[in-house]
Amino acid sequence: MAGRRRGARTGRGWDAKPPAPARSARPGHDPDAHLGQPGDEIDRHGRDGGRDTEPRSRRAEREQAAKDPYELAREICLRQLAVRPRTRAELAAALAKRDVAADVAETVLDRYDEVGIIDDAAFARAWVSSRHHGRGLASRALSQELRRKGVDQEVVTEALAELDDETQEQTAYELAVRKLRTTRGEPDAVFRRVVGALARKGYPGGVAVRAVKAALAARSAEDAELAELIDPDTFDLPDQ
Repeated sequence: MAGRRRGARTGRGWDAKPPAPARSARPGHDPDAHLGQPGDEIDRHGRDGGRDTEPRSRRAEREQAAKDPYELAREICLRQLAVRPRTRAELAAALAKRDVAADVAETVLDRYDEVGIIDDAAFARAWVSSRHHGRGLASRALSQELRRKGVDQEVVTEALAELDDETQEQTAYELAVRKLRTTRGEPDAVFRRVVGALARKGYPGGVAVRAVKAALAARSAEDAELAELIDPDTFDLPDQ
């Protein structure tokens, strides 16, 4: 057998050399230190080492505000209105929260008033109808809710004018009937609890007492007799 020729391949190439051993790093030396690490610093745009940490919606608002603050105000209002109808005061509060300038907010809200996008009177009428028929709230409670939403008292009064006394008394009676079905205890205590429940919904003391007495009288002859024995004057519930 012929011997291996000088210079024959050994599997690493004709003139391959063993790979040089990796140089150990000097203590405390980081060869990639010049590349930096995420989080080393946050620039003025909120980018953290190349990674943006600012919420996308706020960044978009900031960029838009720099170009057109009026467009930003309109977008904020439309997002608020997409959830549910709003009063002018509610929209003004939302704009102020996003640091929209007062004069810009006033201009946009005035325009929305003109075209009917904002209509506190329509809002108040719808609120009264919905909350009375859906929750059984009376005028006093409805007035408080609307005033908290920034609706002018004159507008509130006009909206409540559509809710007459007869309608409220009928609603109070229906609420009393339902409440009596689930209230347990001594007769006097039951009467007081149901009257109190109606009072918390905004019904005057006289209306609440009459409603509960009528609801008791309609249940049975025994309850009717009990209702006659109850003195409304013992209930410290002032009328509206």
